[in-house]
Amino acid sequence: MSNREIRHYNFNLSIILIAFRFGKKHKIYKLILSFEVINIKTNFLYFFSKYYNTMYNYKLTIQYDGTNYSGWQSQPNGNTIQDELTKVISTITQSEINLIGSGRTDAGVHAWGQVANFKINKSLNLFRVRHAINSMLPEAIAIKKMEEVPENFHSRFDAEKRSYFYLIGKNKNPFYSNYSYRFFDVKKIDIKRLNSVSKVFLGEHNFTSFCKKKTDTENKVCIVNEIHWRETNNFFIFKIEANRFLHGMVRTIVGTVLSATVKNKSDKYIDEILKAENRQTAGEAVPAKGLFLHKVKY
Repeated sequence: MSNREIRHYNFNLSIILIAFRFGKKHKIYKLILSFEVINIKTNFLYFFSKYYNTMYNYKLTIQYDGTNYSGWQSQPNGNTIQDELTKVISTITQSEINLIGSGRTDAGVHAWGQVANFKINKSLNLFRVRHAINSMLPEAIAIKKMEEVPENFHSRFDAEKRSYFYLIGKNKNPFYSNYSYRFFDVKKIDIKRLNSVSKVFLGEHNFTSFCKKKTDTENKVCIVNEIHWRETNNFFIFKIEANRFLHGMVRTIVGTVLSATVKNKSDKYIDEILKAENRQTAGEAVPAKGLFLHKVKY
């Protein structure tokens, strides 16, 4: 290589370094890299993206009908939402990705606003990629929103609050049968009693009595920020928001509150169950089909 070529090479290298110091979203970065004189900019950009490990982070808001799936999390022999999404996104982007969800949902549980993110070393057209993903996904799964987020964003660890709702159908309806539970004693449900009993859960409590016995989670303390019931023409709707949830927690809470209301238990009944820290003291969990992951807040 001649001295002139070396000087030209170093000149281009210096300009590329200057561009990177401003950041990819800065006007000067875009202006510098638009100069035609830098005919080797593509090679330099590729080199530095590898050298500095530049990654793009994409956040997905997902809706799904969990009826025929074994839950969110990937399983060796299970048909899961995470597996379906990972397969489609990897095919479209032609890259291996690690899809991180905000949390697990059990088999049969649905999502109105599940959140997940993945990182990739290339920039994606948000509209085109979301459209392509949705066109390849099964009818039961859809990407509601796709957005680029900071590289350090983590859908699970950055989540501050999560909310769920549960539907209890008042009448037999074939259109709602996969998405609501027909409680056997629905005529005895008193909406005022439901809300009165449920208020005991507000605040910070140990929810050992309301989660599955076999769990790897040692910390059973959760903070419930909101909990209430409301009634419509077709449903009793339960909603709960907390900083975190344990395995089976929401469905056990719903089942226990329904039982306490029908049996006319006092408000102290729930408090005693919480203090017992024993799953056997709580009521039976309601079926998964009526439960929806509603929203994840950051």
